[in-house]
Amino acid sequence: MQRNFHTGALLVIFLSLFVAESKIYGQSQSGQYLQTELPGQWRYVTDFSQLPPDEDQWWKTFGDSTLDSLIEMTVANNYNLAIACKRIEIANNNIKIARSSYYPEVSANVGWYKERTSGVSNKVKGRTTTESQLQLGLSASWEIDVFGRIAKKTEQSKHLLDASRAERDAMWVSLSAKVASTYINLRVLQAQLDVVRQHIIAQRKVVDLTEARLEAGIASMLDVTQAKIVLYSTQATVPVLENSITSTINSLAILTGTYYQDIAPLVATAQPLPDYHKLVATGLPTELLRRRPDIVEAEANLAAAASALGIAKKDFLPTLSITGTFGTESRNVNDLFSSQAVVYTIAPTLSWTIFSGFSRSYNVANARRNFEIEIDNYNLTVMNAVAETDNAMSDYLTSLRHIDILRNVVDQSQQSLTLSVDLYKQGLTNFSNVSDAQVNLLEYQNSLVVAKGDALTSLISLYEALGGGWDNAPSSK
Repeated sequence: MQRNFHTGALLVIFLSLFVAESKIYGQSQSGQYLQTELPGQWRYVTDFSQLPPDEDQWWKTFGDSTLDSLIEMTVANNYNLAIACKRIEIANNNIKIARSSYYPEVSANVGWYKERTSGVSNKVKGRTTTESQLQLGLSASWEIDVFGRIAKKTEQSKHLLDASRAERDAMWVSLSAKVASTYINLRVLQAQLDVVRQHIIAQRKVVDLTEARLEAGIASMLDVTQAKIVLYSTQATVPVLENSITSTINSLAILTGTYYQDIAPLVATAQPLPDYHKLVATGLPTELLRRRPDIVEAEANLAAAASALGIAKKDFLPTLSITGTFGTESRNVNDLFSSQAVVYTIAPTLSWTIFSGFSRSYNVANARRNFEIEIDNYNLTVMNAVAETDNAMSDYLTSLRHIDILRNVVDQSQQSLTLSVDLYKQGLTNFSNVSDAQVNLLEYQNSLVVAKGDALTSLISLYEALGGGWDNAPSSK
């Protein structure tokens, strides 16, 4: 009776400890965590994700074959992209590792031992004995996934694979945009250099004009020096622009995984800037943001954190496993494979940890906090995506208006220079008006080139903010 009392008391104590430790396990997860609606299912949805470069080639809308070649080289050679692709392989292998727990673990063993016992170890002396034995067998251990522990681990690995894919796609989008922006910057610098060289030719003619007027006695040396100052200051910008062009080509070489001498022949010759006029739908469907790789990655990480929370809760449940051995034992080799030498064991085991010092409760609490962190990260990612898209669209539309105004300024500056030169030839104005007109025209023409480049880079930023071009996106309903 006393023994039954102690046994019952111990059982009550253990159950109380289990209830205390598992209290957090039963807490409800109800409540609206996300500020925006989650997708219908937690998986990598191709329709709303960034497509690979060979499918979603948004940069081809610019109609520039050189840009197309540069991005193809980037996809083939860039080391960061190669690292991201290898991480996908690792994540895929982790799924297979998790699934391998569905199968039994089998090991083989072969052994031999020889033992000699002492004849004088007891009070009464006896004979020494020598015994030897051969062993050959297999052992197996198999966890039966009754409560879904292995299934949860496999589910978590799948979500992490989705996150790795999204990380690679984000790298694709970022690299493509970076290459395109750097290429546009190169073309802007080359266009500015072309403008400068045209002005140098025109300014030399003005210097010749002032020198001819000086020789004719109808102009002063001041006119000549002012003309040369304008010419020399314009010439001084040439080496600066050439150095910037070299640096930009080197940047493209790094992005494409090549060297300067390999890529220079492809881009060294100046080409016109691509057309910056593109149709942009102001009512873009929500799915365009949903396919952004960083949002897809945030969704996948959130799903993985939810699975990790489920795994932590599974630790409160028992585990069912089956272990067994099968083999033969014999003193000599001849009898090793006889039916009488066969031995085996089989042991189904249900194990259940009643108390572990509250460590499981803390694991669940940490898993829950990680889950909430991923929720916050998802909301922040969505907010950043909306802001980036809105800013990129505003920048692009503003750039277009800026270009239209600058065109008028350039036209008027050209007309002002023409009139100033004509009046100077007639002796009706000072040369300072001509030099001012020259400087203004060069400045505004350069500004117009930069503005066109800004419009293109803003458009590239819009593509990047949307995770790629919008022509391939699903239509909203």
